[in-house]
Amino acid sequence: MTMKTRKNPNIISVIGLGYVGLPLACAFAEKFDVIGFDLNQSRVDALLGGVDATGECEPAQLDNPRLLLTTDSAKLNQATFHIVAVPTPIDDAQQPNLKPLLGASETIGKVLKPGDIVVYESTVYPGATEEDCVPVLERVSGLKAGQDFFVGYSPERINPGDKEHTFKKIMKIVSGQTPETLEQVAEVYGAVVEAGVYKASSIRVAEAAKVIENTQRDLNIALVNELAVIFNELGIDTTEVLQAAGTKWNFLPFKPGLVGGHCIGVDPYYLTHRAKKAGIHPEVILAGRKTNDGMGQFIAEQTIKRMSKLSLAPFNTQIAILGFAFKENCPDTRNTKVIDIYHEFQAYGATPLVCDPEVSADEVSHEYGVALSDMADVRDAEVVVLAVAHKAFTPVYENIKTAFPQLKLLLDVKSAVPAALQHGSVEVWRL
Repeated sequence: MTMKTRKNPNIISVIGLGYVGLPLACAFAEKFDVIGFDLNQSRVDALLGGVDATGECEPAQLDNPRLLLTTDSAKLNQATFHIVAVPTPIDDAQQPNLKPLLGASETIGKVLKPGDIVVYESTVYPGATEEDCVPVLERVSGLKAGQDFFVGYSPERINPGDKEHTFKKIMKIVSGQTPETLEQVAEVYGAVVEAGVYKASSIRVAEAAKVIENTQRDLNIALVNELAVIFNELGIDTTEVLQAAGTKWNFLPFKPGLVGGHCIGVDPYYLTHRAKKAGIHPEVILAGRKTNDGMGQFIAEQTIKRMSKLSLAPFNTQIAILGFAFKENCPDTRNTKVIDIYHEFQAYGATPLVCDPEVSADEVSHEYGVALSDMADVRDAEVVVLAVAHKAFTPVYENIKTAFPQLKLLLDVKSAVPAALQHGSVEVWRL
């Protein structure tokens, strides 16, 4: 006999309180009782104190009596609708690392009850939910998926630092292993997502949709990055070319740059991993990844070449790198490609100084071994690399000669510095 899913869940649990899970938990707590669970005690303590280091949720959202934040997994037993929002990174060999996902599945399996629904939001390859996660849920709980409990998939679309495209304002893809599960998942998400939900025909379709969203963007950026490399050799300004081409109505407005973060620089490897298991070698996707992964080295090499022409030796020239986050106006440093620029400079004997007021100095030191500097410490820099155009840097690059009186070379990765500067005494290179 098949157990029916519960309608109108009494309590929702959210496993993982990072950039994805916390905004989701806060949004659901407006309509449901929510248990937010995370393994990181310091993270939970900070949230209980009203501080979200990711900058995604305000203190008022955290101070909600319907939102319980905890590291006690036993409390998850109260919930009947579980949402998994843990990271799905890649390892050093660029292979999917499912340990957080499978660990979360074990945690839920210990509290799973007949009639419960488990929805995965973490980015995976097609088939991972049913082939990798469900067996863990069944083994730990002793229950049978599709009979005793039910599984769905609703890929996250959180864009860190984006205050316009927030959780409630982005259409949500939902899926379920049975028609009844799909309707229940759609009803729960539809209660809070103002933009509405899209019902995918299967869990695998929903998984595939998520992974190609970022793969498509990765490939488009790879194209303009390759164009930037070509135009650099031809002595043509890439930004000017893109502005000219952009006058055509159907030209896509992608820009060259560093591709890091938890999605675009990672998700394509999940798809290529699954493709290889199916006997397919995805040449186009991997070519795009190779191009984007090499941009940090390319930028550093262009810097060293121009320093040489100016008789600036790497080992006795102060080089400042402005920005360390993977994107603008965001404290997220996951998979930042600025570290590639930093390491390439070190290989040439330089000791670059890095400034970024948006990120956690402790986190950068712990994760990357880089000690952040204050702007006052780099005032005498002769070479500046504007890697991330945070709004906090706007007064700096709008008056860069004042900010850096000794400046001789500027590497404007984001094309953020006013064009007038290019005709002055400072040599300017734009990606």
